[in-house]
Amino acid sequence: MSLYWETADLLTEPANSGGSLKSRIFSKKDLKSQPAQIYALAIETCKWSSVLKEVVENADILRVERKLTPVLSILLAHDLILAKKGVALPATHGLRVAIERHKNRLQAEFTRARIRRRVGSAEAFKAFVESGLENGGGGSEMLRPRWIRINTLKTTLEDQLETTFSGYERSTTVGGVRNRGSKRLFIDCHVPNLIAISPNIDLSKSDAYKSGEIIFQDKASCFPAHLLDPLAEDGDIIDACAAPGNKTTHIAAILLSHNSEPDECSQVVHAFEKSKGRAETLEKMVNLAGSNTWTKLHPGQDFLKTDPESAAFKNVIALLLDPSCSGSGIIGRDDMPELHLPATKQPSSSISKPQKKGSKVPEPTSGTRKRKKGDHDDALDVMVDDDGEVTAVNSDDELKARIEALSKFQLELLLHAFKFPAARKITYSTCSIHAGENELVVQKALEHPFAKERGWRILMREEQIRGMQQWPVRGSSETCDGNEVLAEACIRANKDDEHCTMGFFLAGFIRDVKPRKDVDAEFLRDERGHLVRDMMGFPVRVSPQEENFGPINEDVDIAPVRSVPTDEGEDEWAGFGDDDMAIVEQDKPAPLPQDTPKQDKKSGRGSRHDTSKKRPQFGITDKMHKKSKKSS
Repeated sequence: MSLYWETADLLTEPANSGGSLKSRIFSKKDLKSQPAQIYALAIETCKWSSVLKEVVENADILRVERKLTPVLSILLAHDLILAKKGVALPATHGLRVAIERHKNRLQAEFTRARIRRRVGSAEAFKAFVESGLENGGGGSEMLRPRWIRINTLKTTLEDQLETTFSGYERSTTVGGVRNRGSKRLFIDCHVPNLIAISPNIDLSKSDAYKSGEIIFQDKASCFPAHLLDPLAEDGDIIDACAAPGNKTTHIAAILLSHNSEPDECSQVVHAFEKSKGRAETLEKMVNLAGSNTWTKLHPGQDFLKTDPESAAFKNVIALLLDPSCSGSGIIGRDDMPELHLPATKQPSSSISKPQKKGSKVPEPTSGTRKRKKGDHDDALDVMVDDDGEVTAVNSDDELKARIEALSKFQLELLLHAFKFPAARKITYSTCSIHAGENELVVQKALEHPFAKERGWRILMREEQIRGMQQWPVRGSSETCDGNEVLAEACIRANKDDEHCTMGFFLAGFIRDVKPRKDVDAEFLRDERGHLVRDMMGFPVRVSPQEENFGPINEDVDIAPVRSVPTDEGEDEWAGFGDDDMAIVEQDKPAPLPQDTPKQDKKSGRGSRHDTSKKRPQFGITDKMHKKSKKSS
């Protein structure tokens, strides 16, 4: 098999090859072994290399086994001693035979190395090395903490503090959890339900992690969903580039936290992922986190090809955009691991001979080589974006061209999001440190005619949710052409600073709804500006035809209609009163002789009959009136 040879070649490449170990491996197109398998072997061997160097040197196998080089010896020794399945070669393969011939000696030296470090067991030794104590220079070196989001779809922060993190010492600052060998916890002050723990602690095998109650997610990666803050009245949400699913499930968790009755929540999170392979990862994450009830997956579908006017998206009010980028902010992409290689012991005859005075000390052989993180030239680099696409960058011009290509796609995605008719807020984020993918994309989007036509603008700092308002690292004023308001609205995170996050960028957009039409303009007014009312006292609306007729005729005097008070206990209109009838009588012609009412002999006034007899009988035929007509 070629696994060990290819890994050895990649670890011993010339320093001017440039790039991180990961970028070197995944940029190779002619590898026979799986890149992921090579990368895992290389990283684990480098992690243990100081111990393995000691073991191989004390076992003195390089002097005996001529087929083994220093780097091959520690790769094979790693798998022989530490890998569950042992050396990944056929039993009769020359390299496997060579290393297994010294199995007992190597294991004995490994045990001595553990005892010299005063570590009690093999498991404790592994934890010792995993925590970085082996290469820590006394244990004082500061590392990045591990960020963990508490998945409130399945648990609560309080429950996790009492169970998974019950034995942890509480720290008041994130710096307090960075020391090697500590067991501390810090509750974040910017993002709810987010904690940081000491870097030497591995929870990947814990029940909480396996059940989806806790999710490993960098703090900066939690910013987009927190800034979007989907509310119950925000309708449906779209995650345009959803895989692997951390942000998708975070949206669902926030959405449900705003609903008093989560089981009755009808809002949907549309999760798009055009890569079918990454869509499978997304589906697993959504199911594990328990957000599948509120998440509609669109596997293999490109968000750019969606129809914003489709009925399926008519209720979409919020969108989260985290498009493919250069990935330049991701931690570890530029690091080369430290590699300790064993030296070949010189024969005793050569050692006994004294060195002549003034002679030069021979240069160390490749076996004594110690490779450090910064031991490479920056003239050549390899960019691995967050989709895993590898691009070799040999000059500043090539880097610029790559950033421009990415920024065009990012801008296209953002402008497409602007087209959703009901959309009111959008977050745009990248894990890039380059302004060409960040502030410049935001500026171009805001200056686009379509954005202005639809009323889109930047979400200013004072309008952001409190945690994001208080985040101190903001956008570049220089990149924003001196626009301090825009720079303050943009959110940045720098990798390897005191905040212990990855490199990240975030900006929010909100849509100013067009002002509502003046309500008063919908009603008729007279020349004095008073509302014209109908017989019932309601304002008269302007009909489309009347809008074109111009002002009301000044010769027409429309008297206001007086409101008629009614008793609270009456269920129906009681008819006109005496005063109202008097007004009507003035406009009526003189009554005919036969209609003149008879005088009441006692009072001298017209006889007062029941009010119901005076009401207009709408829809009822007057029988007496019919009889009089027939007689005539």
